[in-house]
Amino acid sequence: MQSVLVSTDSMLERLQKALPTLDAERTKKALRYAHDVYGDRPYMLMRDRTLLEHAVTIAEQLVEFCPDNDAVIACILQHTLKFPDHALGHLAEEFGRNVRDMVSRIHLLSHLSTSDWRKSVDDMKIMLVSVSDDIRILLIALTIACDGIRHIKEVKPEYRTRLCRQSLQLFAPVAARLGIYAIKYRLERDAFPECYPTDATHIGEQLEDLHKEHGDFLPKTMESLRRFLSGECIETELMAREKQPYSIFQKMHVKSITGLTKITDLFAIRVIVPTVADCYQVLGLLHRIGTPISHRFKDYISFPKPNGYQSLHTSLMGLPDAPKNVIVEIQIRTREMHREAEYGVASHWLYKEDGKSGIVIQSAASQFHMTDVILRQQSVGSVVQVGEKAQSRLVNDIYVLTPRGDIIELPDSATPLDFAFMLHTDLGLRFKAARVNGHIVPLSHKLENGDVIEIQTHKYPRPSLQWTQELVTPSARAKLKAYFFSHNRAQFLEKGRESVNAELMTRGVSVLDNDYTAIATFDGKSLSVKQREDLLVKVGMGSVKTSSILRHLPMRVPKKQNATPIKSAKSQAAKQKLQKELVLFEDKNLQMPYRFAKCCSVDTASPKPKDILGIVTRVGIVSVHKEGCGMTKAANRERKVKMRWA
Repeated sequence: MQSVLVSTDSMLERLQKALPTLDAERTKKALRYAHDVYGDRPYMLMRDRTLLEHAVTIAEQLVEFCPDNDAVIACILQHTLKFPDHALGHLAEEFGRNVRDMVSRIHLLSHLSTSDWRKSVDDMKIMLVSVSDDIRILLIALTIACDGIRHIKEVKPEYRTRLCRQSLQLFAPVAARLGIYAIKYRLERDAFPECYPTDATHIGEQLEDLHKEHGDFLPKTMESLRRFLSGECIETELMAREKQPYSIFQKMHVKSITGLTKITDLFAIRVIVPTVADCYQVLGLLHRIGTPISHRFKDYISFPKPNGYQSLHTSLMGLPDAPKNVIVEIQIRTREMHREAEYGVASHWLYKEDGKSGIVIQSAASQFHMTDVILRQQSVGSVVQVGEKAQSRLVNDIYVLTPRGDIIELPDSATPLDFAFMLHTDLGLRFKAARVNGHIVPLSHKLENGDVIEIQTHKYPRPSLQWTQELVTPSARAKLKAYFFSHNRAQFLEKGRESVNAELMTRGVSVLDNDYTAIATFDGKSLSVKQREDLLVKVGMGSVKTSSILRHLPMRVPKKQNATPIKSAKSQAAKQKLQKELVLFEDKNLQMPYRFAKCCSVDTASPKPKDILGIVTRVGIVSVHKEGCGMTKAANRERKVKMRWA
């Protein structure tokens, strides 16, 4: 126990040093909880790091975003759901609903790099937005991606390429679109050489040649500008920037160029000043000592970029201590603009009051803005515009996990039964029960983002038609109906036949014969015997209503007429006439089709006043028996009707 205390206390000290406003007691509780759950188990992606060490490292790196205590604790507990005995409900009890929700979604996003989820980059963007309904989740996910790329050499080889490609194609573009350039540059810097080693080497060699030609001039030029602006009584902070290899690679790809000499923004200097007025004053002053390049001035202060980026951009030649033929891009901004340029959308959730820092959860409008900018971002050589279909998916889709970490996409409000059918039809048909996040749930349970679902099954299929009421996905309902259509065909065929017969009789039409002739023509088309059977099976299953069947038949018949099934039209008419003369219901309001039972051979030639009794069958026909027949004794009293001879 002593070693546990020493370990968690040292980690707490590290976190407090990075974030002095941390709730020490609550954080210590989270560290001990995590230590008890994780033990010394290694982090899946890296050989030489434990789960707890990885979690605390991410929490430390998150400090640059001024996280609140819930975000730090969620970082510490991010691996908890990898252990089935530790469910979300327990996390909510110990650390609150906010922590529970963040842990659930961080756990889900962590499987992007480790599961074989073969989806497009656009699908992953939609998933990222759908899951990141709290800006803190997105910031933690980006921080985890940065940490993985920074230590890419320690990542297991089987995950390296996938992690690097996701960083360049998913996380870096998302960070850029949200204006979090600090993370964008880190991801691109470390992932580019792993994904494109040949291009990275080629660009590196060209940059080296360029440095040999021009020398390291940027620091000298920057110092000259500082002295000049100081002499003009402008308080400034200057930073030099050289275009990163991956940004060069992108520009060369888009513009189809092969040499660095045609790229005009390789070198840049950022000038940070106190006020907006100072920005425009500095612009005028610098245009006096350098030669502006036409069409290279952009006013992002008056006209900010969609992600909120603000700055004045101008390109100058002939700056002090710079080679005469070299263009230097100048970016002029205030400190607040620079903060937003580094942290973008994230900077809107930072606040400082009484020396304390934290994160404010965004409003619905802010979340919509974040969604909008993520889903409309540029890729190499193209612009991806996400239409109504993707927006609909964003609103209507959720992402859940199998016990082994595979990501499954489902519509909103999907149930564990939908999940089972999505994995495999046989799994759905043999469904017995489901555990969601370690707990048994009812069949109607609505799944949420990040849920981990485990399906328990019967040995053989035991589906129920009632499941169609619980299923949300059309494909699952279709699979279930297809099973019943093929495996319970005889049962549903008989049930459908009885239902259609009952309706036909109430309309005074002959019941179905062995070839189902009454429904031979449906909606103007001739049906084969097999097609007629299929139609009756659907009626028996309840997927087609009996009344809708008759509306599509060619005959027009009066309703509520007595009819008896007979083989020919001539004998039918004769039989109906005979029955109307011989038999009456004692209840004059009762009008039902009837027939004489064969079991007791009712004597219609020598009728006696009270020697008959009717029994209502399952298909709604009254079967006429002798009073003492065994069938009348065994029949349910409620199904008996009094009858007499006419």
